[in-house]
Order: sequence, then structure tokens, then C-alpha cells
Amino acid sequence: MTHLLRRRFGMTVVALGLATAMAACGSDDPTSTSDKDADPQVASGEKIVVGSFAFPESEILGEIYAQALEAKDFDVDTKFNIGPRQQTIPALQDGSINLIPEYNGNLLAYYNPDYTERTTEEVDGALGDAVKKDKLRVLDSAEAEDKDAYVVTKKTADAEGLTAIGDLSKLGDFKLGANPQFGELGYGIPGLKSVYKVDGAEFVPIEDFGGPDTVKALVDDSVQVADIYTTSPAIKTDDLVVLEDPENLISSQNVVPLVSDAAYSDELAEVLNGISAALTTDDLIALRDRVEGDEKASAADAATDWLKEKGLI
Repeated sequence: MTHLLRRRFGMTVVALGLATAMAACGSDDPTSTSDKDADPQVASGEKIVVGSFAFPESEILGEIYAQALEAKDFDVDTKFNIGPRQQTIPALQDGSINLIPEYNGNLLAYYNPDYTERTTEEVDGALGDAVKKDKLRVLDSAEAEDKDAYVVTKKTADAEGLTAIGDLSKLGDFKLGANPQFGELGYGIPGLKSVYKVDGAEFVPIEDFGGPDTVKALVDDSVQVADIYTTSPAIKTDDLVVLEDPENLISSQNVVPLVSDAAYSDELAEVLNGISAALTTDDLIALRDRVEGDEKASAADAATDWLKEKGLI
């Protein structure tokens, strides 16, 4: 995403507001990243403190990292639900944390909002250099991606022969539901026209950023196409189809470990790269469904079960 990137655009705004309010209340802010919170053992890499963003998928990934490292006898602690990158990057810099699961495209956008890289290889190549100045490094990207996607129901896909974004031209005029910014973003309506030559979309703004309202509108046929994130449990539970993006209109958003130089070791990299090698988008969908769906499993339990299933602990 090039582009005004999201990582839950709305959630980021809320998180920033909450962080401001909490900071005003005194010194008990759990998201604080001031130097007084930095543990010398963390800053030196003797202890690994795994952080996360303030949404469930990130906490699940943080649990996976933490538990896998603990199983290899690393001294591990966690500090989850920190907030957006305006807080997590300083936390990595000051030693409050020294490891966090990231998303390669959005992380690159943090350093270069105008980036033009699209594929995983291109984004990873640029990202390694971008984070060096903050004494950070990225390890191997997972196949797993959490990113915007053009999504239709299976009924529509089968009836109209839709497999890729460009096939939307077969629909003629149709309604496309997405967050309000989608009408102007490079990978939204403008890109749909310029890259795929699809110009029959009537844009329908929906405020919940691919959430239940967007899914309902799609399933009810109030819209025929929707922007829904690729790890949404609704992809499976509502039998939805993610359209392929052969022209890479939407840049990669692969899960990638971000670690401070001080905490890096070949042994740590081996554990985390092993996780990345095993983690798929379908895995993330299933993990989110367990935690956010009817089961209401804890992030810790979901992580443990996944690690055992993959033979990583």
C-alpha cells in the first residue's frame, strides 16, 4: 500500500487517542515507552520482550513468538497491546521491547510513505535498509499476509466467472463497499480504473474497515464487491472469495519479525524464521476465528495449539 496505509486506519486513530488520554492520567500508562521503563537486560538483548499492536491478530502472533522462544530456553517477557507504530518503534529504540510481529508493507510505509515497491521481495529488499537507521532488522517474511483485498461472494464468483480483480469488468455496473478513504487511495477506486481498466464501480462508503457491516453488505448483495482484509474469519465462515491481484495493485503485507540489533542472535533468528516458514494466511484466519469467533479462545491457547500442530514446540 503506497499510499495512506492502514493497519486498521480507524483503530490507529482510536489507539492514538487512548494513548494520549492515558498519558495525561499520570505514570501508570502501560503503553509508555519512556526511558524509565527500559530494562537494561532488554536493551542489551539478555531478555527478549515481545510487543504487539493493539488488535487481536498481533497479540496472537506475539504469543507465537514468545512461546516458541521460551521453548528454546530464551528469557522471554511480553508487553502486548502497545498501540500504533508511533509507539512501537520508539519502544524498540529505547529498549522497552526488542521484538514485535510486523507487516512488511505498512512498516515500509512508516519509513517511506511514498514507496513504490509491491511484491514481497521488493518490499523486503527496501525494508531491510529502511530500518537500519533505527538499529533494527527484519527477519524472514511469512507467506501469511493481512492486507486489503477485493472480495466477492462465492455465488457471485461462480456465476460470473470471477477469479481476479480484472474480471470485475464482467459485472458491468456494480457497487463496491469499502472504508471512506478507499475512493481516493491508489489501490482503491483510482487503481481499479488505471491498473485493471474496471470503471463500473459505484463506491459505497462503509465505516467499519472490512468489519461485520462490510461483510453483511456483501452477503446481502447490497454491494457486490467489498474491501475485506485477507485474514478476516469471514473469508471462511461466509464462503467469500478473495480475487487474485496479478498486477500487484495492492502491495505485500507479509508478517515479518522486527527485532532490535541488540537482541539479535543467530539462534533467535532460527526460531523466528522457522515460524515464518510455517505461517500461512489460512493459519491466521483460523487463529483469528478461534480468538474472535464463538470459541473466544485466549491468544495464548491459540498460539500454543498452532505451535504444537506445526511441530515448533
